[in-house]
Amino acid sequence: MAASALLLVALKTVFSILACVMVAAFAYGLVMDGFHSCLDPHARWMQVAIIDFCVNISAIGAWFFYKESRWIIRVVFCFILFWFGSALVCGYIALLLFKLSPEESLKDPIYFVLAKRRKRDEVGHTRGHSVITVRVIFAALGCLMVGAVIYALIGDGFPFQARIFTPCMIATTTDNYIHVVVFSVWIAYKESSCLNTFLWIILSVCFGSIVLCSYILRELFYLSHDQPIYLILFNKSKRDMHLSNPLLMEHTNV
Repeated sequence: MAASALLLVALKTVFSILACVMVAAFAYGLVMDGFHSCLDPHARWMQVAIIDFCVNISAIGAWFFYKESRWIIRVVFCFILFWFGSALVCGYIALLLFKLSPEESLKDPIYFVLAKRRKRDEVGHTRGHSVITVRVIFAALGCLMVGAVIYALIGDGFPFQARIFTPCMIATTTDNYIHVVVFSVWIAYKESSCLNTFLWIILSVCFGSIVLCSYILRELFYLSHDQPIYLILFNKSKRDMHLSNPLLMEHTNV
């Protein structure tokens, strides 16, 4: 109980701070050059960073489409997500954490942030995209990112050059590393082994969305073809009890 309470406080603090950091990075890029450096066709590592950003928000957007049932909210969120990235993501997650009931906070705050609220008369799950389709999508995104990195390495060499770090590059890189923190929290929640958690997080820091796509693919291959895709969000102990959890029924403070 005490551990869950401490975890909740830590998560609220971390995501609130990260949202503020990204707002500051966004303001820096806007003030310094109006993000014109984002449009340089010769800046190959800038293109890699933008592709990395798009892959990250694709994964976040997929989670939001599962979590939010209203189409207008989905569309508005994804539009704003494209422009504000991790500032919106961290702000949204922090808001969800602050809205948890006392019972949810003490049980498993990360689970209740990830899970979708169900209406009282909703039973089971509706059929969504097939597991195979989503595997193909994330495999393609991972390959796209690998190709982009190889293209940049061949054209510009390694990205350890001062000229690469334009205001837009700094803001986008900050955004991408904040997304790494977000996904690292999810990975730490899912993995039962500290060693596995450490290795996946280190790889994520080094290779960004390439590792994210690989991790999601691994989780998708654990699912059978008739299982709902959203089960990859949860660790194994939570999957079986997910649909029968009474705390997931909609209530007034969510």
